[in-house]
Amino acid sequence: MKSLFSVMLLPTLLLVLAIKAAAQDSTGPMAPPPKFEVKRIPTEPHPGPPPVPEEVIIQKFAANEDAMKQQFDTYDYTQTIRIDELADPGGKFSLTGEVYTRPDGQRYMRVDKQPEATLKVEKYTLEDVRTISSLPLFLLTSQEIANYNFKYVGHEKLDQLNTYIFQVKPKMLSRKRRFFEGVIWVDDQDFAIVKSYGKLVSELSGNGTALPFTMFETYRENVQGKYWLPTYTRSDDVIKGPDDQEVPVRLIIRSTEFRPHNAESSPVTRPAAAPSSSAAPASSSTSAQPNSSSPN
Repeated sequence: MKSLFSVMLLPTLLLVLAIKAAAQDSTGPMAPPPKFEVKRIPTEPHPGPPPVPEEVIIQKFAANEDAMKQQFDTYDYTQTIRIDELADPGGKFSLTGEVYTRPDGQRYMRVDKQPEATLKVEKYTLEDVRTISSLPLFLLTSQEIANYNFKYVGHEKLDQLNTYIFQVKPKMLSRKRRFFEGVIWVDDQDFAIVKSYGKLVSELSGNGTALPFTMFETYRENVQGKYWLPTYTRSDDVIKGPDDQEVPVRLIIRSTEFRPHNAESSPVTRPAAAPSSSAAPASSSTSAQPNSSSPN
């Protein structure tokens, strides 16, 4: 067996030696290097269709928005608005009030105590706070969805929830009103919007106020086991400080203790679609606490 193996190996060794000798003696051009195809990740996601048709998801979350808005308009709630200057020495503006619906149907914020104000660069008044509290909630009801184009961009786990993600853009802009432009996360069980991130857009520049905040990230919490109400909104931006230095500022709006108008007891809630630990909504005494920790 050993001699047979040697006989079989000998031709192979001779061939290798011949190839090496030819390579050393050759003065001709070397073979060109192999070509590699560079594949780039596309900037536009292509996740494929969702397991439920897009039109069905949109119609279902719009119907839930109808029910949510109708119920939300009957609630009073406690709201805390806080603005932080995230620079040294920094400072904050914090105010808590009761938001209720007046007989004319308009929302109003009743404030019983003076705000805590230690801001160094910018000053805010009570009217500024009322402007913040009256910012639109980006509700995509059955009546509103006709104004928008929706594009499915993927499926994502958001804390305990599995969600469908849609890009939302208005079909047309207007000078008379502002629309939502951004992204929404829709729970794949309740078919309700549980998170949104976007801005107000129109033919006019700015957000319609003198406030610096533009992009708003909003999380919702489930009330009475069926209504996903907005309970936490955050916005980060910059303002001009001394010597034109940019000072980062953060707005946080917390809404808690939802209760029917003129009622003393609060509805029962269950866990919300909690954000990551860097931006989790705080729970009130009447709200189930999300798993994530709350920001400062």
